[in-house]
Amino acid sequence: MATHPNPAQAQDYQHMMAMVTGFWVTQTVRAAALYKLADHLAEGTDTPEAIARAEGIDLDAVRRLLRTCASLGLMTSPDGGTHYSGTSLLSTLHKDDPNSLRGFAISQAAPGHWLPWGQFPEAVRTGGHRIEAAHGDATIFEYFAQHLQEAALFTESMGNLSRAAAQDIAAVVDTEGVGLALDLGGANGEVVRAMMKANPDLHGGVFDLPHVVPDALAAAQADGLDARFTTVGGDFFEAVPPADLYILKYILHDWDDDTCMRILKNCRASLREGGRIVVVDHLIPEIGTPGIAPLMDMNMLAMTGGRERETAEFDALFAAVGLRRTGITSAGAFAVIEAAAV
Repeated sequence: MATHPNPAQAQDYQHMMAMVTGFWVTQTVRAAALYKLADHLAEGTDTPEAIARAEGIDLDAVRRLLRTCASLGLMTSPDGGTHYSGTSLLSTLHKDDPNSLRGFAISQAAPGHWLPWGQFPEAVRTGGHRIEAAHGDATIFEYFAQHLQEAALFTESMGNLSRAAAQDIAAVVDTEGVGLALDLGGANGEVVRAMMKANPDLHGGVFDLPHVVPDALAAAQADGLDARFTTVGGDFFEAVPPADLYILKYILHDWDDDTCMRILKNCRASLREGGRIVVVDHLIPEIGTPGIAPLMDMNMLAMTGGRERETAEFDALFAAVGLRRTGITSAGAFAVIEAAAV
């Protein structure tokens, strides 16, 4: 039998077991989020009996769930399982944390994402996403339109993730002298509102589907920004309104190259003289570098037919529609890539 040049060591088997059983952890965390364990423990509902009663769920299963959550570092129990206390890790699932991951934990492990990921090897075999095969010829966005509760959790999660990144993005994008910045597909406009807070002279707005933009206006009003804020309903596959700065956060990674070029071409056509386009996405790093970007690329393969891209791939998209990259900086886990007309 041939000798492998890198034989597995004992720790490698342990590491691989953790990888293989990772979905057990995912669903355990989903249950912790769904049954609001962070909220209950923070409010003093700290026994299995009280939590089971509050949530209307099985007591024995709750005891086992809490015990497992403690093994994952989500909580502690100094009295052997009678009472529990949440850790700072569990606090990331608290509904009132402004950067809460509760919605993300629930939605990522819910059927919308979970079932297509169950067919992931087929996505690799064919190079095509599995969302339609898993959900009856519906895109993920069409699926959410039919499953509003799951959609609301996904929207909540995207808002929380954007909130966490918005200030970092606003800090690295120079908006001095910019007349109007539009957040394209921006949902409630978390990023452009952060830019407006940083620059009191900036006028901003959200361009999104007509049923989405009322949420953006309400968010701007809550921030006291409505006098400088505008909303426009529409479809960026068709056209976008004129602006000095377009923000495309977490947009291009959802789509294949041809569709991305269509979006960028519409931006290029309406971009005011001297204007810029800001793309915020994960950037694929050098091979072997740990991080979220390669895994997010697999998520796009399974879910949308989109992809995370390398710098050269962004450059190729820009060049194809008459743009050129003018800058690239980091904002937390994201790359902020700026482009202007050639």
